[in-house]
Amino acid sequence: MSSENFTAMVVSETEPKTFERRITARSVDDLPAGDLLIRVHYSSLNYKDAMSATGRPGVTRNYPHTPGIDAAGEVVEDAGGRFQAGDKVVVTGFDLGMETDGGFGQYIRIPSAWAVPLPDNLTLRESMVLGTAGFTAALSVYRLAGAGVATDAGDILVTGATGGVGSIAVAVLAQEGYRVVAATGKTDEADYLKGLGAAEVIDRQAVTEGSERPLMKERWAGAVDVVGGPTLASVLKATRYGGVVTCCGLVGSPELPVNVFPFILRGVSLLGIDSVQCPVQPRRQVWENLASPWKPDNLEEIADECMLAELEEKITAILKGRMRGRTLVNLLKS
Repeated sequence: MSSENFTAMVVSETEPKTFERRITARSVDDLPAGDLLIRVHYSSLNYKDAMSATGRPGVTRNYPHTPGIDAAGEVVEDAGGRFQAGDKVVVTGFDLGMETDGGFGQYIRIPSAWAVPLPDNLTLRESMVLGTAGFTAALSVYRLAGAGVATDAGDILVTGATGGVGSIAVAVLAQEGYRVVAATGKTDEADYLKGLGAAEVIDRQAVTEGSERPLMKERWAGAVDVVGGPTLASVLKATRYGGVVTCCGLVGSPELPVNVFPFILRGVSLLGIDSVQCPVQPRRQVWENLASPWKPDNLEEIADECMLAELEEKITAILKGRMRGRTLVNLLKS
C-alpha cells in the first residue's frame, strides 16, 4: 500500500531514564519489517504495556516505541500469502509491543506467524476485552483440565481475582462448572466477583494465613495463581493431594519461598503458563475455546473502554494496582 499516516502512542526517552508519552502521527513506512500489515481496530492495556510506556526495565530497551502487546484488526496485506486482505486476525504475545511497535497504534506490521484467525462467534472487540489476560487465563484452565482436574474435584482458587487475568479466570472456570474461590485484597469487589461466577470470595490474607508451617491444611483441588511469591508458596502448601496449580504472574514477587513437601508428600503439580511464546496449535485451540464454549456470558462486565488519548490515567492506575478487570483500547475512534 502507499504511505499512510496514522495515530499512535509514541514513548520517547527525552533524557536518561526520563520518558515522555505522546499521541502523534506516524507513517506506515516507518513500521518495522514484517510480511503482515494489519489495520488495528482494538487493543487493550496490560501491566506489561504500562511498564513499557513508563520505561520500566525488562520490557522495552529501544525508544521511541509504541507499546501494546495486544491487537485485533483486519489484514491490509500479507506478502507471505497466509492471509487475505480483509481477514480478521488476533495478535497477542511474541515481541509485539515489547521491541516491535505494538497495538497502541492504528497499524502494525509483524511476521504473519504471530497472528491467528479471529474465531467464529468472537468479534474483534470481544477478542481484545479478553486479550493477553484472557488468553493467559484460558491457557491456565486448558492446562488444569489437561492435567486431569475435574469440575467436581473441589474448590479451585484464583488469586489476584479482580485483575485482568484473575477476572477472566474466575469467569471461565465458573462457565466450565468449577466451584471457584476468588481471593482478593479488594474485599469491596465481592459482588463483582460473584457476578463473574465466584462461589466464594475471600481476603487474600486468608490464603497466606498459617504459611509459616511446612504444610497447611489441604483445601484447593487446583488453583490459578497470578501473584507469585509468598502467595504462590502458600497456595502450594494448601493444595490437596494430587492437586494442580498454574503460575502465570509475579506481581507479589518473582521468588518462590517454598519447600519440597507439597510436591513429594502430596504429589502437587506446579504448571508454568507462558502466553508469549505459546506454540500455534494450543494457541489456536485456546482462542477457539474462548469463542465457544468458554466465552463468558458476562464479558462486557469485565471491560472498561477508552481511546488512546485517555490511556495516560489508565496507565497510572494499573501501575498503582487500582484497575479492575480489563481496559479495552478503541483504535477506530482515535
